[in-house]
Amino acid sequence: MKTAVRTTIRTGVLSQALEDFKQLTKVGLAVSVVFSSVAGYFLGAAAIDYRVLLLLMIGGYFTVGASNAYNQIIERDLDALMQRTRNRPIPSGRMSVNTAFVIATVCAALGITMLYLVNPKTAMFGAISIFLYTSVYTPLKTRTPLSVFVGAFPGAIPFMLGWVAATGKFGIEPGTLFMVQFFWQFPHFWAIGWLLYDDYKKAGYYMLPTGKKDRATALQVIMYVIWMIVVSVFPVTGLTGELRLSVAGAVIVALLGLGMLYFAVKLYQDKDNASARKLMLASVAYITLLQIVYVADKYLGG
Repeated sequence: MKTAVRTTIRTGVLSQALEDFKQLTKVGLAVSVVFSSVAGYFLGAAAIDYRVLLLLMIGGYFTVGASNAYNQIIERDLDALMQRTRNRPIPSGRMSVNTAFVIATVCAALGITMLYLVNPKTAMFGAISIFLYTSVYTPLKTRTPLSVFVGAFPGAIPFMLGWVAATGKFGIEPGTLFMVQFFWQFPHFWAIGWLLYDDYKKAGYYMLPTGKKDRATALQVIMYVIWMIVVSVFPVTGLTGELRLSVAGAVIVALLGLGMLYFAVKLYQDKDNASARKLMLASVAYITLLQIVYVADKYLGG
């Protein structure tokens, strides 16, 4: 009986530790970032090297996980103020700051090392991403709405990182992938900022461009969605080097973009949380489907 109890306790402790690690590294976000990197890799690769792909996936997860963990260490007191984040490992008291720091540092070291084994440029961009996210974006969140602009840089790196991992080069192709995800960041995060406005306000975060849930914010959302659509279909022109998009692929991407634009316009018209939630979900669907279309267009479109 005692052995069974000990086993149950040990299993429970390990299960909670794993759950805390997943929360600290934000597993859902990290997996979506890895997905973007893999899509970029498939776009850039002349032939699939599964060793490189595995290093990119695991190294990418650790790199993003490190950024998220450092972020939660820095923002632990603010996280305790918000309903959405107060049960995270550090503010809840389940994990000490020292333990979180060790996890973050180990993740950073492993991530950058694995990306270096892919090639030095990939590791460099991974390290830049960690630095910008933790040392620039995070401190600015309580100071200025421009933090979203700064945060869009590390947020846009993953898609182009895959291309750099595949080729070892940075040029017009990964630059275009970067710009696609860069412009996408604004409507995505402003939709989240609108939806979580009251909770963010408790911690002093003002993520919306005007600081308010108003038409001026919604108008900027529409403008960035339009720029996102333009950049996303631009490879059909043939001016983006080896990154190409067929006419059929461009039409599909444009239709996806117009769908997202519809929800942006609805936010402008209704100015409510329901519209913001729909735009946020549409933005997640858009970037995922766009990456799938890009890859499918390369391998199936000839």
